[in-house]
Amino acid sequence: MKLSVDLNCDMGEGFGHWVLGDAPDEELMKILSSANVATGFHAGDPNSMNTIAKLAKDNNVGLGAHPGYQDLRGFGRRFIQTPSDELINDILYQVGALREFGRRHDVELQHVKPHGMLYMEAARNEELSTMLIDTLQKTCPDQMIFCMGISVTRKIALEKGYPSVREFYADRDYDSTGSIVFAKKVGKMDPKAVAEKCLRACVEGKVATVDGVDIDIEFESICFHSDSPGALVIGQSVHDILKANGITIEAPRKTR
Repeated sequence: MKLSVDLNCDMGEGFGHWVLGDAPDEELMKILSSANVATGFHAGDPNSMNTIAKLAKDNNVGLGAHPGYQDLRGFGRRFIQTPSDELINDILYQVGALREFGRRHDVELQHVKPHGMLYMEAARNEELSTMLIDTLQKTCPDQMIFCMGISVTRKIALEKGYPSVREFYADRDYDSTGSIVFAKKVGKMDPKAVAEKCLRACVEGKVATVDGVDIDIEFESICFHSDSPGALVIGQSVHDILKANGITIEAPRKTR
């Protein structure tokens, strides 16, 4: 059983006057220990990055960059054929933008977590993950990379000694390989069922899959998404059930 776990959420994923999801960032920040902030390519803009960097500081929440494909129309959830070196430049550009807003509010960047299809592409693309970890070691040596435990990204990070944090997805399903399953449309979920799923993963280290079997799962952080219907209730339910069972919610420790 876990004694502590990180609780993270993808945030700031509106753009200009467009707002995505029904969960106010100000309320989400009260239950999190880490925030993944959209950095302008799939969503987000300078104003939202500035606002959330300040909220992270005010709420003592770890600040993370959430870079994605240049895909505002598709919300970064479409695969875009792009050379790995160009993707690394896109990631570096986005990470640097959020890092400066963090510095403005005296909060250090805690981690980097690619968004959506870029996250999934890095998870299976050894060239991209190698270039990503090499770049982060030079530019973000004191930060961490958030990734799936079964991913190539995690494997490369371990080989190169770069701190990595494995995620468990509260509001996504798993297949029997341990990979998350992307639904075309995420419907409203039962907050109680999501919370119990997370508690079981923390206590037993297991999760049920869409294939009808249980698999072992290892992680240091639980993720939910602010654009999921009822996200605040889901996040609060996960937060409350963990606390009620003696599990501390805190930012992840660096492990190599």
